[in-house]
Amino acid sequence: MSRLDSVIRRLEAQRACLGCAARLIDGHPGPVLELGLGNGRTYDHLREILPEREIYCFDRQIAAHPDCIPDDEHMFLGDLSETLPLATARLGTTVMLAHVDIGSGDKEPSLALGRWLAEVLPGLLAPGAVVVSDQPVPHAGWRLLDLPDGVAQGRYHMQQV
Repeated sequence: MSRLDSVIRRLEAQRACLGCAARLIDGHPGPVLELGLGNGRTYDHLREILPEREIYCFDRQIAAHPDCIPDDEHMFLGDLSETLPLATARLGTTVMLAHVDIGSGDKEPSLALGRWLAEVLPGLLAPGAVVVSDQPVPHAGWRLLDLPDGVAQGRYHMQQV
């Protein structure tokens, strides 16, 4: 498979999983986390499919399109080891959806970050929250969700608290 086909499949999987997650959390109040703002495409999509939700974004640096940068109140800038504890203190266990887009292309560090997030994210997630991720975020207490039709196993991951 070409790299172009691979990125297209990844983005289609991401969109399908986020749409499914939006339906699962419908009627349950709480903010959304976007871990890995990147160029802001997914943040922009989340604003469109979840217009009533507050969306908090995390990244080491701003590299997003100017129209896709949240205001300062909704942007946690810096290393996740520093910003997630700040978010936990501010938001508590109120988050209904966490989109975790942390893959760096370097497999082992990406997997290690996913394992670390499985320890840290529970301090932010409300009961019934959904975690959608590009890397495994293995937590024994979370239920694995079926992926939407057309999304290959391992291409994306969905779990519910």
